[in-house]
Amino acid sequence: MIEQTDAKKVVEVIGNNLIGVSHDSSSFAKLPDSFWGYFARGHDKKGTFGVIVTYSEEGKDVDELIKMYEEWAAKNKTKNSE
Repeated sequence: MIEQTDAKKVVEVIGNNLIGVSHDSSSFAKLPDSFWGYFARGHDKKGTFGVIVTYSEEGKDVDELIKMYEEWAAKNKTKNSE
């Protein structure tokens, strides 16, 4: 289980990264009008983390992406726990 201080650090890094992205208009240049996403990856001495932020005018796009990730995570968690 992740320690409280580690969880706080991960969220802080993600938040600061996304704030930086939001302040730079070029981060959003030439994005499709209806769907886009942003992926950030980071690490510290204990592990690695990633965050995916996605936006769509069609809610089903986001739902499908989450479903794909959940399926991938379940499949790989099973492999890694063996």
